[in-house]
Formats: sequence, C-alpha cells, structure tokens
Amino acid sequence: MIEKSKITQLAEDYLASSANYLVDVVIKPGNLIVVEIDNDDAVCIDDCVALSRYLEDNLDREAEDFELEVGSAGVTSPFKVLRQYLKNVGNEVEVLLKNGIKLTGLLKSADEKGIVISIEKQVKPEGAKRKVTVQEDVIYTFDEIKNTKYLIRFK
Repeated sequence: MIEKSKITQLAEDYLASSANYLVDVVIKPGNLIVVEIDNDDAVCIDDCVALSRYLEDNLDREAEDFELEVGSAGVTSPFKVLRQYLKNVGNEVEVLLKNGIKLTGLLKSADEKGIVISIEKQVKPEGAKRKVTVQEDVIYTFDEIKNTKYLIRFK
C-alpha cells in the first residue's frame, strides 16, 4: 500500500520552492491518490501537471500500481489548512460549527488557534421600537469548527 506520508513529503519537497502549497493528500481504495494544492493567488494547470509528473517520477509503478490526480482546491471547497484561512482574511465566509450552527460573516483574522469572524446581529436597543443591525466580532477555535468555505454572492 502506498504511504500517505511518502506522498505528502514528496509533494511538500516539490512545492517548497514555489508559491503553491499542499492542502491535502487522500489515498482512496484501489490506490487512487488525490493531491490538492492551493496558492495565495491562483493555481495554474501547469503547476498541477508539473507536480503530477514529479510524483510519477518518484513513485515506483513496478512495486505498486496507482492512479494519480493532482488538482487545485476549488473555490467552493472547505478550507483545510491555516494558509487558506489567511488567504481569505477580509473575505466573506460561511462557517459551519460542530454544534450545527451556520454563520456567515467577514473573516477578520486567523491564527493557529482559530478565527475571528464579524457577523451581523439584530438587537433591540433599550427603549427602541425596532431592532437595529450591529456588527459583532466572534471568536471560534478550530475545535469548534466543522468547516469553513469562501462565500460566493452574486449581486
């Protein structure tokens, strides 16, 4: 069986000298290897092809047959690594918490502990007849988050 750690190490070694970074490596039944990369700007198809060739050259098909897919993290894919969160600071995101609550808001910051997201809330000030919209910054640790995605809105 092909080792995930070996694929991960090969990909990270190759990507170390580029603007791309490794997001995920999955080995599925039948030795289907799926490698997902991202970039702070955009991943070019040539980058995927070059990484695929590098991995092919460094894996032994004689020892074990495999199928290899190298692609970029899609715009609708959940964030998997901190660098994807950092890339999206200032963008609107959708956060699904492990308790089932779904929030949308502006990603204000991210670090190795978690994220700060600015959400809009409706509150009724004391003595007022109507609710008003206010911005509130909330902090979530990565342990509380099931997934986070870039929010696409068509206006």
